[in-house]
Amino acid sequence: MNTRIPTISVILPVFNAEKYIRSAIQSVLDQSFLNWELLIVNDGSTDDTKNIIESFDDVRIRVFNQGNNGVSSARNRGLAAMKGAYFCFLDADDVLPKRSLEVRLDRFLVNSELSFVDGVVSMRSEDMKLELSQYKPVIEGNVFSSLVRLTGECFFGPSWMIKREEGGTYTFQEGLTHGEDLCFYLSLAKHRNYGFVEEEILWYRKGHNSAMTNVVGLEKGYHFLYGYAKYLGASNVDLTYLKKRIRRIVFLSYMLDKKSPFKAIISLFKSIR
Repeated sequence: MNTRIPTISVILPVFNAEKYIRSAIQSVLDQSFLNWELLIVNDGSTDDTKNIIESFDDVRIRVFNQGNNGVSSARNRGLAAMKGAYFCFLDADDVLPKRSLEVRLDRFLVNSELSFVDGVVSMRSEDMKLELSQYKPVIEGNVFSSLVRLTGECFFGPSWMIKREEGGTYTFQEGLTHGEDLCFYLSLAKHRNYGFVEEEILWYRKGHNSAMTNVVGLEKGYHFLYGYAKYLGASNVDLTYLKKRIRRIVFLSYMLDKKSPFKAIISLFKSIR
């Protein structure tokens, strides 16, 4: 029997995150599960991020520096270099609770049918001291339809741990500012099973500037998502649900942007295909 402890690859893209990156890295160093590798991809940072990263000295940390190509490019750099049997992502402004890697791996080891394991996400204040709310998955099994319908039952963001398959292809769609993580999971989920643990596996930092203020990018990302779901073979019923959700999300996003009420109305009549 093979009793070798598997390695978990944690992929951490970072761009100009000097305020938070130290906490993110430290949260990986503090994990109860020790057999991990941390792949930090510095996506052209111009602040003190690079120096902070280089202040950490641990053989399990590998650092890659590249020009500013966006978060999907940075994640792809990490995916291409990873060595783990399992992998997950960590954004530079978030942190992993101490047992995040351990509890997700344990769920994999007791259920060989699972390809993905998620868990509870704690939304925290900017200083991480106050919990504002929690996200909890509610369904298991094949979740492709739920992802297409944007139900929120199994998807918060890049919080899934993934079992790596021999010969598997893992690539993010580059050039998008929104929806790239959902497209990534859709590409993997159609014939695979999802599960979750009841423990917190991610602390998500709220209260700082967000890419979600880019409404034009959000609209582009969701329109791409629709076409991609169609390409992957989503049912017509699921695509109808998705189209309605996209129209609502884009409309409300433009309405929240007080400069764009006319764009909100126009978005209701744009073709989604």
